[in-house]
Amino acid sequence: MKQFCSRLIFKAVKSLVRFFYGTTKLYGTESLSHENTVIVANHCQMNGPIVGELFFPENCYIWCSGEMMHLKEVPAYAFRDFWSQKPKWTHPFYRCLSYLIAPLAACIFTNARTVAVYRDNRALSTFKESVRHLSAGHNLLIFPEKDEKFNHILYRFQENFIDVAKLYYKKSGVPLTFVPMYIAPKLRSAYLGTPTVFDPTAEISEERHRIASYLAKEITRLACGLPRHTVVPYRNIKKSHYLTNQDVTEVPK
Repeated sequence: MKQFCSRLIFKAVKSLVRFFYGTTKLYGTESLSHENTVIVANHCQMNGPIVGELFFPENCYIWCSGEMMHLKEVPAYAFRDFWSQKPKWTHPFYRCLSYLIAPLAACIFTNARTVAVYRDNRALSTFKESVRHLSAGHNLLIFPEKDEKFNHILYRFQENFIDVAKLYYKKSGVPLTFVPMYIAPKLRSAYLGTPTVFDPTAEISEERHRIASYLAKEITRLACGLPRHTVVPYRNIKKSHYLTNQDVTEVPK
């Protein structure tokens, strides 16, 4: 009964979000013709997960912080990840808010098409579940940015997510395809770029760097080729600090 109620709440919230969020058009979906695909995108705060849940097919599962699925872990994670960079005088309010949203957050993220991502001794479960989904013919959608600026479009990528390709190849003998995607909330669009394929004969450390670097640069290229628009950054910073896709053109090495 409890699970049934949780599912009803999730469906109601999803319907409300769909109504108020509006539509997002996907471009370049021919890149998804490959089987065994991992889509890698800019997070753009909550826009990334919303676009994934609302506008991607049912066979696409989204990597999500596991802490958001556990009632007791939500407050600390939510404050740190969403609001810690807000002005200090607002912190007491956001700490209270992080506790208030915990039940709803846990409900939403456990019912959505998610794979729980952990960075502690539970990390192996993330990769096992990911390989299980890929083996079942599902795709993965990953937002690997971390709190370190890369350029005017992206924060730097954590690279260990690429290890899923090594584990999947070990099980199936099939190289994974990684597809870059740029989400532009201000244009109500998402753009998929040219894929790259995991090379199982290369050292994993080299593949981590090669693939992560390629994806970041390809996402930047996609963004810079679009009409001028405001880029929604990974971090929840003041809107007055947002940049546009045409403010800077140089991509860090």
